[in-house]
This record gives sequence, C-alpha cells and structure tokens, in this order.
Amino acid sequence: MPAGTMFAKFKSTNVAAATATQSVADGNPITQYFEIGKPVACAGPELVWRIHDAYRKSDNKECSVFIFEKKIAEKLHKPRRKETITELLKSSVKTLERFRHPRILQIYHTVEESADTLAFASEPIFASLSNVLAFHESKTYETTNVTPAAGGAAAAQAQAAANTLPQRPAHAKEYSFLDMELKYGFLQLTEALAYLHYSGHVIHRNVCPSSILITKRGIWKLAGMEYVERMNENDLNSSIPCPPWSNRVSKMAQPNLDFMAPETQSTSKCSLLSDMFSLGMVICAVFNNGRPLIQAGNSTSNYAKQMESLDDMVHKLMPRLPIALQEATSRMASRDATARPTAQLLQLIKYFIDTPINALKFLDVVNMKDTQQKSQFYKTTLIEAMPLIPRKLWWQNIWPMLKSEINNNEVLAAVLQPVMLFVQEATHTEYDNLMSATMKIIYNTPKSIQASVTILENLHLIIEKTKPEDVTTDIMPMLFYSFDGSTIQVQSAAVVAVANVFDSIDELSIRRMVLPKVKMVFEKNITDPKIVQNVLMCIERVMDRMERAQVMDEVLPLLANIRIPDPDIIMRTVRIYHKLFVDKTYGLTVETMATNVLPLLIPHTVNPALNFEHYCYLLEVLQQMLEAIDRQQRNKLKLDNLSMASPERHRTLRHQFSTDNMNAPPFNIPNLRIDQRKTSSAEDMARKNSGGSGMLGGWWFGCSPSSPDSNFLRVGNVFPNRRLSDNTLMTPKIRIAPSCASSPGGTPGSGLPTRRHSSIGPQERRGSTINLSPPTYGARGSSGSSLSVPSTSVYVKSPLLYSQKQGGSMPNTSSSVPFLLSSSMQSIRSRRQSTVLSSGPLGSGSGLLQQLGSGMYQLFSGRN
Repeated sequence: MPAGTMFAKFKSTNVAAATATQSVADGNPITQYFEIGKPVACAGPELVWRIHDAYRKSDNKECSVFIFEKKIAEKLHKPRRKETITELLKSSVKTLERFRHPRILQIYHTVEESADTLAFASEPIFASLSNVLAFHESKTYETTNVTPAAGGAAAAQAQAAANTLPQRPAHAKEYSFLDMELKYGFLQLTEALAYLHYSGHVIHRNVCPSSILITKRGIWKLAGMEYVERMNENDLNSSIPCPPWSNRVSKMAQPNLDFMAPETQSTSKCSLLSDMFSLGMVICAVFNNGRPLIQAGNSTSNYAKQMESLDDMVHKLMPRLPIALQEATSRMASRDATARPTAQLLQLIKYFIDTPINALKFLDVVNMKDTQQKSQFYKTTLIEAMPLIPRKLWWQNIWPMLKSEINNNEVLAAVLQPVMLFVQEATHTEYDNLMSATMKIIYNTPKSIQASVTILENLHLIIEKTKPEDVTTDIMPMLFYSFDGSTIQVQSAAVVAVANVFDSIDELSIRRMVLPKVKMVFEKNITDPKIVQNVLMCIERVMDRMERAQVMDEVLPLLANIRIPDPDIIMRTVRIYHKLFVDKTYGLTVETMATNVLPLLIPHTVNPALNFEHYCYLLEVLQQMLEAIDRQQRNKLKLDNLSMASPERHRTLRHQFSTDNMNAPPFNIPNLRIDQRKTSSAEDMARKNSGGSGMLGGWWFGCSPSSPDSNFLRVGNVFPNRRLSDNTLMTPKIRIAPSCASSPGGTPGSGLPTRRHSSIGPQERRGSTINLSPPTYGARGSSGSSLSVPSTSVYVKSPLLYSQKQGGSMPNTSSSVPFLLSSSMQSIRSRRQSTVLSSGPLGSGSGLLQQLGSGMYQLFSGRN
C-alpha cells in the first residue's frame, strides 16, 4: 500500500474516532473543562466505563475521562434497572472522592451527568487489569487451543470465545508484566485494602481485575467502590450481613462472582478477610495467564461446584508463583476465612521486603514529604535504587515524577541528580521523544547555584544526546552566560564544562568567548587551588583549537602568574609547558624557555610537596629543555666560529700560549752556586733513572710521575725491600760548610756528623760530612760555604732545614735525612744554573731549595 494511502487511512481513522468521542460526550458538562480524546481502556462492573485520554483546558494537564453511556443499561428488560445502575456508578465516584490515598484512584473532576452520559475525570490511566489479563488470556487461547491443523469449526469457536472477552487497547497490545511490576502491584493493592479496612472502616466487596486500574506511571490503583459496606469501628473482626450473588439481579449491579468469597455466597455475611480472599484470587488469575481459577459464568451452581475443587486448583498453580509469595497466596485463597492473613500482616512478608520496592513506594508519596525529605530521597535513596529497577519502570514510573518536580526550584538541584542518570542511560531516540522538551525548560528557567553546577558538570552527557541545532540554540548560550555569574562555584563548573565539551564549541567561540572568560575567572580567583586546577585543565584541552600567537600571548603569561605550590597544579603546569615544547607548531623558542619557562620550573625541583614520581617527571622535562638549548647554542657558536677566516681562527690561541707571553716569577736562592762537571755515564744513567722518582725527585726538578725518567720510582714500588743504594750507581752527595763546634751532632775538628742513610740497615753507619748547623755568614769569600744541589735520589723528609733562629742549630735528623757524602758535591756543580731554574717547582719559586734559601737569607739578614 502506498505511503500516502496509509497516511490518509490513518488520518481518517483518527478523525472518525475523535468525532465518535465528541458525539458520545456531547451534552455532558465535563466537556467545558476537558479536551477529550480517543478511548484507551474500560473498567467497572461489566466494563461499563469507557476510559478516554484527555487534557485539562485550564492548565493542559494530562488526565483521563471516564464516560458511561446510559443506553448500555437500556438493554436490561426492567426500566428501573437503568436508574439503579446510574445511581450505583454515581455513588461509586462520590466514594472515591471521599477516600484520598495514593493507592486509591485519584479524582480530578467530580462526576457530571447529562441525559445520555455520566462522566468524571481522574489521573491518567493506561488500562485496567482486566484489559491486560484479557489480552493474556486471548493470547493463551491462540497458542494452546488453536493449532494450524485445527478444523474450521474449532477456529471459529476460539474466535467467538475471544470476541466475548474484553479486548485490550491497541496501543498496549504487547503489554507484559515484569516480576517487579507484579510485586509492586500486589503490594499497592494490599496497602489500599489496609487503608480501607483500618482507616476507612469499610469492606470493598468487589476486588477484581475490572476494579483495578493501572496508571500511565504503572501504579496499580483500587477503584470500583460500588458495593462497599461500612464496618463497626469497634469490632473490625466481626462479620456483617451482605447480599449474596443472585440471578434475579442484574450482573451490572452485583460484584464479580468469580472473585467473591465463599462465605458471602453461603452465609450472606462478609468481613475484612472476604476482601483478602478476592485479592488472593486476583493473584492466582495473574499467574494463570489471565484466567480466574473460578469461571462460574454468572451461574451460582457452577460457582458452588468449582468451589469444591478450589484447594486442588490452588495447589496445582503454586509452582508458577514466586516462592516467597506461595504460602501467603495459598492461605488467602483458602475457603476457611480464619486461615487468611490480614492486609496489615500481608505487607510484612519477605516477598515485599525489597530495596527498589521501598524506593518506588516513597516516590509515590513524595508529594506528601517536605523539601528536606524530598532532597534526601532524590540525591541518595533513588540514585542507589535505580540500578536495581528495570528500565521499563524508569520511564513508566520514575520519569513522570521527576518531570513534575522540574518547576520546583527548591528541590530542582536534588532532582537533577537522577535526571542526569536518565540522560546518561537514555538512547538517542528515548532522549528525543521523552526528555528533550523537559531539558529545554531546565536550560531556560532560573536555577539555584547547585542546580546550575549539576547541569554544567554533566553538560558533556547532555550534548552527546542533544541534536546539534539544539546545542547551538539552547546549551551554548547557557554555558557562556554561566561565566558571568557572581558565584565561584558556577564559574568553576563552567570552566570544567568547557574542558568537557570543547569539541562542540567552534574555534571562533573559543578564541573570542571561552579564553577571555576563562582568563577572567582565573584572575578573579588566582589563589583558589580548585579554580586554578580547573582553569589549567581547560587550557590544556582547548590549546589545540587556538592559534599559535594567542597561545604565546595569552597562555604563557597566565602560566607565569601561578604561584600555588600544590603538586597537582605544578604537574599540570609542567604538562602544558611540555606540550608547548614537544609540539613544534607552537614555536616555543629556546630564548623563551631560558627566560620564561626554566626560571619558573627550576625552583620546583626542591619543592617538598612533590613526590618521587612528580620530581622525576619535572626533571625529565627540564633536561629535555636544557638539551634543546644546548644543541641550538652549540650549533650557533660553531657556525659563528667557522665563519671566521682560517689563518685568523687560531691566532688568538697561538698568541695566548706563546712562551713570549708566559711570565715566570723571579727566582733567587741566596749564596747558591751551581758548578758543572762532566759526569760519568753511570751517573747519567742514575740521574735519568731517578729524575722523576720519589717525592723529592719529581717535586724538586719539576718532573711529573709520567716522565720517562720515572723508572726509579717504578722499581721502588715493585721491589719494596730493595735498598736505595742498590738503585744507584753513585751515591749523590751534598757538602755544606762546617758550622761552629757547638752545633748539635757535630764534633770539633772532625768534619760533618755521621748520618745513617735510609737504605742502610740499623747496624750499618757511615760517616757524613753534612753540617746541619746554620753556617756562619760573613764575607762571601770567607764563609767558605757552598751549597750543591743533588742531581738525583735525594729524599728529604725533615721540614726544619731553614727555620732556625740566630745562634741555634739544626736538630739531628739522621733518621729521616738520606745519607749524604761530601765527595759527591763536585758532581752537582757540573749542572748549569738554567737547568735548575727552568724546572717546574723551582721555576715557580715553590721548591725546597727556594724555601731553604729564603730561610738562610732571612737568617743572614737578621745577623747583619
């Protein structure tokens, strides 16, 4: 069928339905207050009430309108029965208005009567339980009683049976109950009966599927108050007289026989426990595919026969029921009234003790709670229970209640907590069809601080489900307006929101709107760690969408103004700098790093608040920056050096290290005369071998340990027990002029004292011509003293060679001064003076000879 034809047929069908409805309600005063739509369900005795969707004209509130056409009663043979049914239905509505309870059908507009109809308005109704069970029963007939091989007669009979059953509304054709729905529905009926019994002091007498209505929120409501009987308040456990079911009375004017208690039919008495039997039979019908256990067909004899086998039928049905409900249902369906539990006791069974059920119960009566109780429920109890509640009940039961609280600014912040959970879990289709209109109201209405913060913190979830055009027209203006608020909480949340939804913001808005507003928030709250952290997070996210010049001009000064030593803030700052350094598109130069970045980061290396991981990351970034600076500067300096002419390149170094420009300090030893003599080859070899050995050899003549003449030292180290005399061919000697006879260690007329050489054993002593006493100074020629410098292997340990006072004497150091012979002094005179003066330590004026000479000069000067 073409689409146009289908649409035309659908449109004509709706127009016809609306016209038929309007004609039914014509003349009834209720049409002045309500806009009545198509019928969706039916309820009441023999389903005489037709339920229509409707809206209240005053506030456009959704509701349902019940319409009873009096012509239905005209089919009865006796004229008086029409008035009887009409009065019965009118009284039932009046009774409903009197009982105000969450589990009793709520009346929006009292019953209105015209010549042809009765009508009243109530809360929105989805269907009656009878409609739902009829659908289940019809499906059971189709699947169990009719097979493809069945003959035409069997099929016709099944179809006729189906036609006699109340038909389910087309819009809920595939309706089925969840386990939680049934549990909550049974509990709501129990609570309704407990209220009627112990607060209203009445017996309902007609608890059956046609008296139970299911609202569009999925709440089970008890109605059908046509046959209520009042109880004695002082004796609720007693029975009261009531008429049994009779064939002589119209079935419209009597309770449903299939759910009537046996004591009512047999003894014409009823009690509170009679309603409990009816509730038990309703539970059995639900789990019996919609069919009641007793199907009397309005025949008292059939009722009596089937009642005899009721216990067996209940026993067979029990496996279909939840285990926690089996015992209670079996007792309620008992023919013995005393075995049945009361409504108060039934609420306490384990089957109804459930966290999600408790949350749903509170939600049904939330309008009766104060603001604090509401807020606590929405923020905590409902959030914890929602994961345990099926999604069907989310949209059917919870969402309508949340919508009704949107305009209540006192609890809006708390309501938005579960609303955001809905946004997160909703599909795009569910959001578009069920939530988008409500969310637009939230965007454009004044909100409390906490409500604004909640919206901004979850803005990324909202944008993910919102159409792009709605993001531009509704969400972004709200976001930008939030920056201008006077509260820190809203501004901080706006900064976080920008970081979360920056992909949805165009680059022009980021440059002209976002960054200036973020900087404004930062400058106003520069000492607030939380806001600074949020600003850095925002900057880090939106940098990729900013121009390089703006980053350099706006972001770097902002980072330089951060003075909070918090580790998280420091690490985020370091990450931003590292991002600028690694991404070459930002063009962070080495000059900027050296002058603006490193001076800010280096002090944090000694920040005690950083842990080891933070410190390592900071140091790694610093090293990378320093290496980049080093590479560029080295390359730059090398290029500058290579740019000079080749002959001129090394001129500076040659001139600097030329011997002409090396100034040596003057060096003079008083009364020092160096003679030169021709040495033997053996002495030359000894001098070469000992030139760099030992402390005196290397230090005296300026030879380093790595000198080629260091063989003496090497031999001494390898052979520690080798005598010094074994290492020399000729023993070096130093002759010093004789001193006065009073010198310690000297013998008058016997020359120098005998000294023990360090290489001689303790028993071997040799004569020594060394006079350790200070010489007597006079004229240069008369002193008769000459000091010869040893060539090699002289090892001096005594520090007291020249520090004697006038008239004193040198202490005897025979145990530490090497063995010296005067005969070798002549060999020293052969050395040229320039050789001694050009050696390292002597040339610098720091040698032993200089010290010795200086001491002698001071002594001589003092005497003079």
